[in-house]
Amino acid sequence: MSEPEIRELYRRLLDGWNRRDGEAFAAPFAEDGDVIGFDGSQISGRTRIAAEMDHATGTYVGKVRGVRMLGPQTAVVRAVAGVVPAGHSDLDPKLNSVQALVAEQRDGRWHIVLYQNTPAQFHGRPDLAESLTDELRSRLAVNGGRDRR
Repeated sequence: MSEPEIRELYRRLLDGWNRRDGEAFAAPFAEDGDVIGFDGSQISGRTRIAAEMDHATGTYVGKVRGVRMLGPQTAVVRAVAGVVPAGHSDLDPKLNSVQALVAEQRDGRWHIVLYQNTPAQFHGRPDLAESLTDELRSRLAVNGGRDRR
């Protein structure tokens, strides 16, 4: 089973983002990987993904909710994340997201081929928004937000 390797891709993705290191953020991607950002922006290719990280970012607090194998060489990761804005110590609930990534094994190594980051605003359902924020705050308190599962 490759689940630990696939979870590691997500951990490396968040780690690169949190270090504000475009090369580290892009490293888990396939050469032809794609990103659909929180704001709907779309970026294709590892080189462009690395170059796009040229702005101040907050710190992600993420949690993998599940890994589903679609075959021996393809998997989907479902995750949730929140952001602690730069200069702050708590999550901003307006920045919570539901994330998905598709991973593919090529030449014996796992790579992200698609990463999507969707706002988790739960319009009209404030209880769900609050519940997600509380869940992510507990991760922030325990381990600084790194997904260790």
